Amino acid sequence: MTFLEFEKPISELFDQLAEARELAEKSQVDMSKVIQELEQKIDHTRKDLYSKLTPWQRVQVSRHPDRPYTIAYINYMTDGSWNEMHGDRTVGDDKAMVGGLGCVNGKPVMFIGQQKGINTKMRQYRKFGMANPEGYRKALRLMKLAEKFDIPVVSFIDTPGAYPGLEAEERGQGEAIARNLYEMMLLKVPVVCVIIGEGASGGALGIGIGDTVLMMENSWYSVISPENCSTILWRSWDYKEKAASLLKLTAQDMLKNKLIDGVIPEPVGGAHTNYDETFRNVKNEVVKSLEKQLKIKPEKRIEKRIQKFASMGVTEK
Repeated sequence: MTFLEFEKPISELFDQLAEARELAEKSQVDMSKVIQELEQKIDHTRKDLYSKLTPWQRVQVSRHPDRPYTIAYINYMTDGSWNEMHGDRTVGDDKAMVGGLGCVNGKPVMFIGQQKGINTKMRQYRKFGMANPEGYRKALRLMKLAEKFDIPVVSFIDTPGAYPGLEAEERGQGEAIARNLYEMMLLKVPVVCVIIGEGASGGALGIGIGDTVLMMENSWYSVISPENCSTILWRSWDYKEKAASLLKLTAQDMLKNKLIDGVIPEPVGGAHTNYDETFRNVKNEVVKSLEKQLKIKPEKRIEKRIQKFASMGVTEK
């Protein structure tokens, strides 16, 4: 089990628990009472720590290496299996962006999302969830296909940003993301977006225009990461914690500022501590949102979607 820096008290208790269990196994001494007390103390300590997380600590939780990624959510939500679709029909198949058709409670849904990779080799293969232009064009192709057959779209957002390489700019990274913003705003089918981890910059927004936008409790959504913000403003990463607070990037801040529509609760300790509960919470909220949006006529839904994003922010005359 991997522990974050601020989880050191929990890590120490787990070490004690492992020693107690090992002692009980080797010496056959009854350690059941000690083990039970340690388990209770772990639960109490975890609840105490996670009841007062700072914005920077939530950013750390969103990046936890054991946290579930897009494909894991899709596998759980679909009935049996889903059919992944590949390629943008122009350049290639971007492995950082995945998508395909699956059935949720017997009804077809088009899934799209960034996939970071579950280990070092896969993270390199997936470019850490940072999509190239062909990734966003693949996503748009799948969304237009869903619109053609009147199938709702669900996107899972988890990226530190769009791929920053020279080749991405040469192939039109900015245009690809801008095109997605325009086209998603006018999609005739319901669109539900869920930020499951990191939601950084245009890389996240490129698949983030939805009728309902939800965030996991320990995810973040911002124009820039705390580290990069710190580097720009203070010429150093040392102020990343201050930057995280000032950016108002947590799910709670985003909901308060009316930039998202809801927060999906996570198990105490983060999504990685209980996959089943996490997947169940996400599926329930997504299904509820889709059912609500399907009751609205397409023209009215588009009108509300445009108005929703157009009204964001503060303006002065």
